[in-house]
Amino acid sequence: MRRYFPILDWGRSYTRATLANDLLAALIVTIMLIPQSLAYALLAGLPPEIGLYASIAPLLFYSIFGTSRALAVGPVAVVSLMTAASVGQLAAQGTPEYLGAAIALAFLSGLMLLAMGFLRLGFIANFLSHPVISGFITASGLIIAAGQVPHLLGISAGGHNLLEILTAIWAALAGVNPVTAALALPTVAFLFWSRKRLKPLLKARGVPDVLAGVITRAAPVMAVAATTLAAWGLGLHAQGVAIVGEVPKGLPMPTLPPFNLDLWAQIAVPALLISVVGYVETVSVAQTLAAKRRQRIDPDQELIALGASNIGSAMSGGFPVTGGFARSVVNFDAGAETPAAGAYTAVGMALATVFLTPLLFFLPKATLAATIIVAVLSLVDLGALRRTWAYDRADFAAMAATILVTLGVGVEAGITAGVILSLFLHLYRTSKPHVAVVGQVPGTEHFRNVDRHAVVTAPDVLSIRVDESLYFPNARFLEDTVYAALATNPGLRHVVLMFPAVNAVDASALESLEAIVARLKDQGVQLHLSEVKGPVMDRLKRSHFLEDLTGRVFLTQYDAMRALAPELTARTLAAGRRDTLRAVQ
Repeated sequence: MRRYFPILDWGRSYTRATLANDLLAALIVTIMLIPQSLAYALLAGLPPEIGLYASIAPLLFYSIFGTSRALAVGPVAVVSLMTAASVGQLAAQGTPEYLGAAIALAFLSGLMLLAMGFLRLGFIANFLSHPVISGFITASGLIIAAGQVPHLLGISAGGHNLLEILTAIWAALAGVNPVTAALALPTVAFLFWSRKRLKPLLKARGVPDVLAGVITRAAPVMAVAATTLAAWGLGLHAQGVAIVGEVPKGLPMPTLPPFNLDLWAQIAVPALLISVVGYVETVSVAQTLAAKRRQRIDPDQELIALGASNIGSAMSGGFPVTGGFARSVVNFDAGAETPAAGAYTAVGMALATVFLTPLLFFLPKATLAATIIVAVLSLVDLGALRRTWAYDRADFAAMAATILVTLGVGVEAGITAGVILSLFLHLYRTSKPHVAVVGQVPGTEHFRNVDRHAVVTAPDVLSIRVDESLYFPNARFLEDTVYAALATNPGLRHVVLMFPAVNAVDASALESLEAIVARLKDQGVQLHLSEVKGPVMDRLKRSHFLEDLTGRVFLTQYDAMRALAPELTARTLAAGRRDTLRAVQ
């Protein structure tokens, strides 16, 4: 039961001190989450109260099923953008059909995540490379920020990719509302300033560190309050400033998604993409925070927790959610010790929906746009392009392609391209495993790459070290490597394949090994193996390979060379030791 309900584990040791720490963290995260949830709902093309609804039930479900002690689940920028991109193709914003499709998207995404969790498919996160995910998030951040600029200027402009958005903004510049811009641009400047300058300023004035941190994180709330009061007191709505308007008061009513098979078929692929992207982001954040406290998470259980959170969001009228980086870090820094902090945050959000929504009537949409821009631009990391170029050109190509496709076509095409590129890179790299011809290091029983070390080799023995597992994409590569070496050295009588790094040999690779044995046998050359791992040997014993093998299987490469070239091996060992002795003397 503790495997599927981690609350049964950490709940047994819950103390008053833990309660106090969790309550303080929940208070800070609630203050941060209120403007974020409103903003991300508008980013998803939904009414602002939907963001509040999506920040209640998911937190409660995660506190029951989640294994991270600090992860905060809720609406995030990238998933909100993906929701708008997928649902926007099916219905017009503001219609019941649009909301129903968003709810169905959360529900179907939750079901997919639950299924992957019960099947223990948490390893799928490894197939999305970090450069691809980084490129997708960077490009999505730029699209999100550009998409909020019209709200800052009081104009109407949009698009599915960066080029369309910028073109629409340029065409609409003549209609800029100066009052909206005069309100929004200082708000953006204040939010950027507060992120880096407010806390040091407060500490310099003698404010305690904890209180200074709370005030800094409450900067978006201060911006919301100030601009709402300005819009109300100065009558800015009458001057063309767009406001949120009436936000329904009260808790969300339980709901069910529309069970329309045609709709579900249309959102199946977007739901899968949102599930994968959301899970990768969640696990990355959770593992990073857990490592700082020497804790651990269960990736498969995180699938179940995230799936339950999305189903909870759908049943409370919300849209897809995932673990947010910014709020999780805030939750961690504020001292959250258990997932109960998320449950207390859910209570705070519920109270906000009951008591605070009437105060949001005059909240300018430009303020929410400013909040989104400041939040997402922190995710943009163009410097990663330079770092990746310097380290690995293939990863750079995948990262750059993901960014260009996302910016030029759209988010769904971008993440699809990223997934395909990640799988392609994996297959490409493993199709050409690193192999090395090795020789004996004088004075030792060790064998190293002939291209990197001064080693001794026997003229009639070829030793090849294989540094990856053998399976269908790279099986032919090993054949070609052995045959090429055989063609350039007609004096060979023995070939030894070193398997210290081979953890598995699949059926295709087994056939390749059998073909190598037959080909070498025809030319009077014996094939030997050395340093074969136990699990690999167990599988080879279940086949006829060892019976057909013309050579032997040696425990170590030194044993192989001592049997195949005993005089040379002994001289190399002794010569090296004599050189060492002379150097000491």
